[in-house]
Amino acid sequence: MRPPPLAPTARRWAGDLLLLAVLAAPATSARLSPPWQPYDVPLLAVVLALLAGSVVAARRWPLVAVLAVVAGSLVDGNVVFAIPVFGYLAGLRSARAAPAAVVFAAIAATGTWLNLGLLGTEPAVWFQLASVLLFAGVFPWLLGRLRRQHRALADAGRRHAEAERRSVVERVRLRERARIAQDMHDSLGHDLSLIALRAGALELAPELSPAHRTAAGELRASVAAATERLHEVIGVLREERPRRPPGETVADLVSGARDAGMAIDLRPGGEGTEAGLPPLVAHAVHRVVREALTNAARYAPGAPVTVAVRRAADAVNVTVANPPPPTGPLPGPASHGSGLLALRERVRLAGGTLDAGARDGGWAVTAHLPLTGAAAAPTADRHPAAAVAPDGTPTHDGTDAAPVPVDRGTDAGPVPVDGIGEPHDGGRSGVEARRLREARRRLRRSLLVAFGAPAGLALVLALVYYPMATAGAVLDRSGYERLRLGEQRDMLGLPRRQADPPATGAAPGCEFYTDGNFPFAEATWRLCFTDGRLTSKERIEE
Repeated sequence: MRPPPLAPTARRWAGDLLLLAVLAAPATSARLSPPWQPYDVPLLAVVLALLAGSVVAARRWPLVAVLAVVAGSLVDGNVVFAIPVFGYLAGLRSARAAPAAVVFAAIAATGTWLNLGLLGTEPAVWFQLASVLLFAGVFPWLLGRLRRQHRALADAGRRHAEAERRSVVERVRLRERARIAQDMHDSLGHDLSLIALRAGALELAPELSPAHRTAAGELRASVAAATERLHEVIGVLREERPRRPPGETVADLVSGARDAGMAIDLRPGGEGTEAGLPPLVAHAVHRVVREALTNAARYAPGAPVTVAVRRAADAVNVTVANPPPPTGPLPGPASHGSGLLALRERVRLAGGTLDAGARDGGWAVTAHLPLTGAAAAPTADRHPAAAVAPDGTPTHDGTDAAPVPVDRGTDAGPVPVDGIGEPHDGGRSGVEARRLREARRRLRRSLLVAFGAPAGLALVLALVYYPMATAGAVLDRSGYERLRLGEQRDMLGLPRRQADPPATGAAPGCEFYTDGNFPFAEATWRLCFTDGRLTSKERIEE
């Protein structure tokens, strides 16, 4: 029988205990192996407590765990094996890179001060310790950071795939709604128009009695009202999503855009103009202002915008204009004008016309919306998608005399201005696509840093170590060749400082010097003296 899976908390604690056991193994083996010293058991207890605390702290404060094990390595050298582990966990669990950079820089600066300044450690020992910090701490942290970015990329890919799936479903649903709206418009609208025409003929028939004529007039009025309601229903079906918050007015749109940083002049008459308007007209007014403000924020950032909504007895006129942008449009994908096509369709459904184009070097969007016969939308343009040419260029759609411009559509994705409206078609998919691209960029950058940074830091470390190791200890080849056996040491003019002897080859009475080989400045020459005289000289073979 298969055992039940562990709960997340139990798995976490089991993983922490396993990690502690692995990290404690080197110190435990060293301290419990003979010969024993009196302080081995207390020191082992301190090391185990330090490692246990670091494992627990690494869950929420991984950099604290790194600092703890680096400090613990001064007490017991076996703790150094824990540095790469907690360095990797710090990169994996830390959201930001700056704190880690500060911590590693502080460790390097403190270690340099302790070794070179306070303890007088030899440069070679300092170089070894700095290399341990680089390759046991920084490099694993970079690998953990790379793993974190890889996870973020995979998560962004999953979100993008889900958004694409939802987008496909949404497009299918919208196409079906548009097809239903077109069928209703073509069949019911035509039949209702014929009924209204015949009722009007009956109302004018001279042979009818006044009562029948009144009934025919009421029938004609009822059919006209039904036609109006039908077009409102068609407008709802064709609307892609409810973008207008309940009760939001033009003044609210302008206020939200101002809060986002836009300079807008709302001309007198623009406040409260929507009150009492037919629902289809009021929605069209709101949509025109919102889309025009979105356009201005995207394509003319920093330019002042003028909004005018004027209501007459039989129509509402909306104008949103802006001068040329001072700095050019915001970066983003090229537009294909489908936003303006959708806006023209919205205005057309309300019985009006839309004009959008360049004006005085800037841009202006103007809509004329009649208050009478608002539902009498033209039926010649049965397929709005036909307003786009085969090459993707928007063309004349039959609603006014101006062609739809290619470069000022509102389909370029969500505009980063609060209070102007929601993202357009595919907005969610566009956001997820940008997140996926950003995750890919971060992953490539982390990959480059993970392998390039250690090499760069090692080079810098070598450049710092090299002058320290060679200062006053360089004996070049020409100086070596001038040395004569039997001469007094004081007469040879040797460098004031000797190089560190190699691991093998050190002998009493012998001195070592380097020829300045980069980057480690290893000992190159061995000079041996007896009673203050040079008795042998040789080159150290590697």
